[in-house]
Amino acid sequence: MFKKILVANRGEIAVRVIRACQELGVKTVAVYSEADASAPHVREADEAVLVGPPPSSQSYLVGERLIEVAKRVGAEAIHPGYGFLSERAWFARAVREAGLVFIGPPAEAIEAMGSKTAARQLAIAAGVPVVPGNTQGVKDADEAIAIAEEYGFPVLLKAAAGGGGKGMRIVRAREELAGALESARREAKNAFGDDAVYLEKYIEGPRHVEIQVLADGHGNVVHLGERECSVQRRHQKMIEEAPSVAVSPELRARMGATAVAAAKAAGYVNAGTCEFLLDRDGRYYFLEMNTRIQVEHPVTELVMGIDLVQWQIRVASGERLPFAQKDFTPRGWAMECRITSEDPAHGFLPSTGRVEYLHLPSGPGVRWDGGIEAGSEVGLHYDPMLAKLIVHAPTRALAISRMRRALHELTIDGIETSRGFHLRVMDDAEFQSGDISIQWLEQRLHTLTAPIVHRETLRLAAIAAALVAHEERTAGRSAGTSAGGGGANESGAGNTGALARAGGPTWAAVARREALRSS
Repeated sequence: MFKKILVANRGEIAVRVIRACQELGVKTVAVYSEADASAPHVREADEAVLVGPPPSSQSYLVGERLIEVAKRVGAEAIHPGYGFLSERAWFARAVREAGLVFIGPPAEAIEAMGSKTAARQLAIAAGVPVVPGNTQGVKDADEAIAIAEEYGFPVLLKAAAGGGGKGMRIVRAREELAGALESARREAKNAFGDDAVYLEKYIEGPRHVEIQVLADGHGNVVHLGERECSVQRRHQKMIEEAPSVAVSPELRARMGATAVAAAKAAGYVNAGTCEFLLDRDGRYYFLEMNTRIQVEHPVTELVMGIDLVQWQIRVASGERLPFAQKDFTPRGWAMECRITSEDPAHGFLPSTGRVEYLHLPSGPGVRWDGGIEAGSEVGLHYDPMLAKLIVHAPTRALAISRMRRALHELTIDGIETSRGFHLRVMDDAEFQSGDISIQWLEQRLHTLTAPIVHRETLRLAAIAAALVAHEERTAGRSAGTSAGGGGANESGAGNTGALARAGGPTWAAVARREALRSS
């Protein structure tokens, strides 16, 4: 086992990795930007090193600096977390060439699965079902149109070098394709430095189901069941759960075997995730492999009783997996809500500011993986995800009820968050039934984010409006009296008298009329 690990990340995942190391008796080194000098992960670690100014391009993404820091402080390994440099083959290779251990898959496996077109080719060679489409980036609009007409519209344009919805466009008609291709290429270039875009048949109404795999360096590979990740906005996951209502034990075994085959074909070692589309008839199609720990890994940990981050570290140190596939059967139901600094009522615009007050939920089956505390400054330099709220219960219905309770307990003052949005999802009848797809949230988004005006609020607003209207009418009559010779003092007295009478029968009648007019 390592004696010291550098954690090349920030926020909740940095805290998660540090805690895993602490339980293994491993010292940790945090890195931080100037914006994160007082962040929780900095204090949680045994050591912390400043690596640059707030922009990630000048701090968390400067791989050479991170490697230099690791060597200087005597760390033997680097854990990249997720995001940032976690899926960059050049970084994994540079870590290895520096005589350190990259806690993740080999650079060669990242290269094999990091490009979606290369991953499709590998999957096809391994007999893994993929969505019909091409396996190379399209050269131009004419080629894209020819491929699209071969498979039939609608089609999906996807960036070969990345994910997260960047460089992705749904095209439903021939005349839309050229413009969509240009837009997708431009976005892919800005996001990933590579404008390669490929095309595949667009599957209507599928679920997004992924399979967690874990492989050691001794040839052992197991899968840890599925995660349901269909609740997405603009291809970004917002709520995840395990298991999936759409996956039977037989289907789980087949999808798991497919994921294991894909991992073996790539020479994969460590934790990884194979993503699939699952249609309503139970057919599934390989999408890509995420060569890192996933944001949503806690739901698998809770239903499978395993610490995935600790096993990442154990595998990287050379340990052999001590369990077999038969040891893994999901127990109960786990659900995760991503708590972000976004305002759902205003198009999920980012919210910045200071966390003035934070009250965390607790109780049976509730877990909080967070990277903030009271006093934390939330800016625009990084991803808006603040934390993950996870629950575990015997059944899905109880998991939803537990999540609702936990969300009610959660209080974050000072910034807008997605908490209220998640509460409304938990109360949605379709979500409760499990009848969802990757298009479900986009179709329901207006309903789930529209302002809620309670009946009591309407009543109070109507009364307030009536009070203002009554006062204005009374003031008008008083002004008329004043014009007739009553004088200023008389006018003021009349207005005051009207307000004094506001609680009486006349005021009640006016309020009722205004309330009826407002309803």
